[in-house]
Amino acid sequence: MPPTAPLLAACLLLACPFAAPAQRLLHWGAAAPATPATPATPTGDDWLQLERTSGGYVAWVRNPLPGPVQVRLRGEGLQGYESVPALPAESVLGAGERRALARLYRIADTSGPLGLAVDAVPGRPDPLPDGQLYRLPFAGVAVRIDQGYEGRFSHLDPANRYALDFALPEGTPVLAAREGTVLQVEGHFGGAGDAAAGGQANLVRVLHRDGTMAIYAHLAPTGIAVRPGQWVQAGQRLALSGQTGFSTAPHLHFAIQVNAGLRLAAIPFRIAGPLGELRFPHDEDTPATTAAP
Repeated sequence: MPPTAPLLAACLLLACPFAAPAQRLLHWGAAAPATPATPATPTGDDWLQLERTSGGYVAWVRNPLPGPVQVRLRGEGLQGYESVPALPAESVLGAGERRALARLYRIADTSGPLGLAVDAVPGRPDPLPDGQLYRLPFAGVAVRIDQGYEGRFSHLDPANRYALDFALPEGTPVLAAREGTVLQVEGHFGGAGDAAAGGQANLVRVLHRDGTMAIYAHLAPTGIAVRPGQWVQAGQRLALSGQTGFSTAPHLHFAIQVNAGLRLAAIPFRIAGPLGELRFPHDEDTPATTAAP
């Protein structure tokens, strides 16, 4: 099953030019199902702030993540305002960086909303994947695949096309397949298909030195052992496997993704088990297939 979608969008709507914000929304994902916005996830205010000036507003966008992110500021019905530069405006922000992306000049009296949205995709848009051989994200358990590359059940979208679903007993330690910085942690959702969570999964995202990112999803509600910004070594425990989100059986969804220009895309990767590099079939729909060295 795919992890929940990886695009961030923070929307701020003002009911009138000088009113307090009437609505703040943060949703992750360009397409459903959306990656959850949780207490551990930055809120809309963390991404977008409006500074009032004599002639209108300055729109500031801040990256609250511990790694680079590509952002796009766009208008959602700028009634009575003109933006300089014209929207949408794009930029790449470093960890914690805050930048003014537009000035909004009031050109007419209006009671309509001032609407802005920030789309954000983690990682730089110019990664250079180095082809490193990854280690298995678990140990001491047989390598069995529920769904492989281009699996027709849920691995056909760009963000999950080259994902692997490893069949793992719940509570299996999930290990870092490569060293890197923890970029995202979601860990408060319950079991599979949790209605209160909209079927969203617990996950950990790790950013590597070459700009690629590993995602480990459908983790147990308890047992996450890392925090955003933490550096982890290959083989270090990240969490415990589980069955959260849209899942038909306990498994670990693992993929290597890159920022392909304001969208996340999975890429093929090499991974080794105890007996050497593994080969995985494409379009794998037979449950619990054992991978061959």
